[in-house]
Amino acid sequence: MRSIAFFFLLLVVIGWESCRQAKPVPVVTRRTPVPAPRPTTRQPPVPQKPAVVKTTPPQPATIVAAIPDDSLETDGVTFATPPPPKREFRAVWIATVDNIDWPSKKGLPVADQQREIISMFDMYQQMGLNAVIVQVRSAADAFYAKSSEPWSEWLTGQQGRAPEPFYDPMELMIDQAHQRGLEFHAWFNLDRATFGKNSSIAPSNIIYRKPGWMLSYGGRKLFNLGIPAVRSYIAGIVANVVREYDIDGIHFDDYFYPYAEPGQILRDDSTYKANYNGMTKGDWRRDNVNKLIVELRDSIRANKPWVKFGVSPFGIWKNQSNDPEGSATNGGQSYYDNYADSRKWAREGTIDYIVPQVYFSSEFGRVPYKTLVDWWKRNTGKVHLYIGHAVYRVGRGSERDPGWWRASEFPNQVRYNRQHQTVQGSVFFSAKNLKLNPMALRDSLQTNFYRHMALVPTMPWLDSIPPLPPRDLKAAIIPEGVELFWQQSAEASDGDGANEYLIYRFEGRHPRLQLDDPRHILAHCIGESTTRFVDKTADPKKKYVYAITAVDRLHNESQVVLVKVQ
Repeated sequence: MRSIAFFFLLLVVIGWESCRQAKPVPVVTRRTPVPAPRPTTRQPPVPQKPAVVKTTPPQPATIVAAIPDDSLETDGVTFATPPPPKREFRAVWIATVDNIDWPSKKGLPVADQQREIISMFDMYQQMGLNAVIVQVRSAADAFYAKSSEPWSEWLTGQQGRAPEPFYDPMELMIDQAHQRGLEFHAWFNLDRATFGKNSSIAPSNIIYRKPGWMLSYGGRKLFNLGIPAVRSYIAGIVANVVREYDIDGIHFDDYFYPYAEPGQILRDDSTYKANYNGMTKGDWRRDNVNKLIVELRDSIRANKPWVKFGVSPFGIWKNQSNDPEGSATNGGQSYYDNYADSRKWAREGTIDYIVPQVYFSSEFGRVPYKTLVDWWKRNTGKVHLYIGHAVYRVGRGSERDPGWWRASEFPNQVRYNRQHQTVQGSVFFSAKNLKLNPMALRDSLQTNFYRHMALVPTMPWLDSIPPLPPRDLKAAIIPEGVELFWQQSAEASDGDGANEYLIYRFEGRHPRLQLDDPRHILAHCIGESTTRFVDKTADPKKKYVYAITAVDRLHNESQVVLVKVQ
């Protein structure tokens, strides 16, 4: 298994390094458009043929105009199995609170912090992921420089202390993620102002500046979401990040109102009496969260309308025993426990994607995995549905939930997702557990499920206009193999250019262009000016048709341009 994975990785690296700019400058470049986007998605997949070096002098290949798909014959390579999905969201949560995933400990030297996150991103690129969801605000703090809130204690060891030597962690992470074709989603915790009694708290912390905004519960200071100014403050924190950083998404987890603590009461009665508008306290709290979600959505759209907004609620909305429209489950309920009407946000399209935390095995009687996934399939509306997977439970079964003892449980969850078009991807919790590779789950993703690249699914309500195709595609035989070179795409009607290019290769003189099959993707060139690719795996005895498309920030794909090499 290890030798197969190593060979796969070697071929991927060869393809990645074969994408080149027209001039001898670093491979990956990105412009800073407003609003035109930067590159995302991942490296090239496995080239299908061994490298063959041709020693004849360079010769121009035949240039071919775009050929309609139905005008081609069906010679060339065919596969015995159905194609893997060409579009699939593949992400991991990177938790910073209490140093769960990154950095590995408080006050880690800056060089080690940077080395750790870059190593993690390298692993995700090799695995075939196309997004990272990084917790940048854990408890009214910041893992980024352009913030009114203090630096996080889990970064530097003391809240309010800046990194030394100074750097901006989020700026670094965004740049490194984009270079590897990974979307960067900034993950915020919105309810905590402090994490615990022993937390480091800076004098500038909001609990001292706005003590009237706080509720004490579970040994923590929590934001009182019933106060309109609190909701506006949180939305403003998010809007600032949207304005200042080149992120791809804003993400919230399941913490809205806190999970119940035995023997404790959340004392927001005075706020309720001043603002309840005739509602019960439960409905009032849910209304507060609904208003916050709308305000967050509006602040994102007002600043950068292409930035995605996603939420990851607790997996169960309501049990059927409490509501006939609920799921056939028996567990905690986000509607009642967190006052989060998550189904409402998905159905009404207030958010762009939802990631219910389906952290249960298929054998857990109270909440079977498939039962809960099936419920979300019926209740997501038109927004994207991704499933949150409990990687931390793999290999840790119990009498109540024995499925996690079985090596087949996690792969079967991924297979089940792929049987249903409504489920458009997966997110894994958490990064530390993914690295530990329990029951070889990471190997299974890298060498099987994610062996071939996938584009992030498109969101037509954010951007439905594809980029224009590459221009002036040419090919030549060179000693290294077959060189493809083209001119970058012109701007589309919405002002977007190409941020990356996909290169497909088909064998035969008149092959059928199976552009929906990612197994034909030879390379993925990131950066609008990365307009040269060398196919070092081309067999000089074979005839090929190369197809190139442009992809924009929201992953819309252009029409294809073709060139034949004989």
